[in-house]
Amino acid sequence: MSIIHRTTLSPSKYDLLAAWLPAQPWFAGDAARLAPVGAYRFDDPEGEVGLEGHVLTAGDEVVYHVPLAYRGAALDDGDDFVVGTMEHGVLGTRWAYDAIGDPVFRAVLSGAIVRGEHGSREFTQDAEGNAAEREPSVRVRGTGSAGEPVPSLAAVRVLSEGAATIAETEFARLAVHRAVAVDAGDDPVGTLSLRGEWPGAVHALLASLTV
Repeated sequence: MSIIHRTTLSPSKYDLLAAWLPAQPWFAGDAARLAPVGAYRFDDPEGEVGLEGHVLTAGDEVVYHVPLAYRGAALDDGDDFVVGTMEHGVLGTRWAYDAIGDPVFRAVLSGAIVRGEHGSREFTQDAEGNAAEREPSVRVRGTGSAGEPVPSLAAVRVLSEGAATIAETEFARLAVHRAVAVDAGDDPVGTLSLRGEWPGAVHALLASLTV
């Protein structure tokens, strides 16, 4: 279950992304024209790290996928993945990271893919603590099935490969697809994936895992 506080955030997530995206090798849009398609969330089992996947456009026909991880303190060895810092009206200073560089995100994403899990339920909470459930604007699910073993991706090599960012070990390869195929076909043999759904897309390929 993800709690979304109704509060201030400075700078906004999209202000951070507008500054960060032009330096990314897979981004070819206009950062001044970012527009949200929607977002999904995952739960950190320890409740410490916020995990949110943004789906957006940038003035062209490409649909971009940008997962972020939010932390209350700097991530050890995370300098290469920093997107920026924000001041949250409830949680204080939050460090935002390109989530592929965060071991919590890699573990949760690979688990969702392998076990066929969905994104987390979302609840908004006001200043008085009142909570109300809302529908995720992007619904996601893994293509695996319950009970399957999840590979460890704690220590990885991260690289860019075309329109994807790859985190790999000797035994597994996790890809975050940055330019989304909104009507992707079935998974190749030996690969499982995270698929997304929103108006205009029902089988969008967001991430894949090969073991």
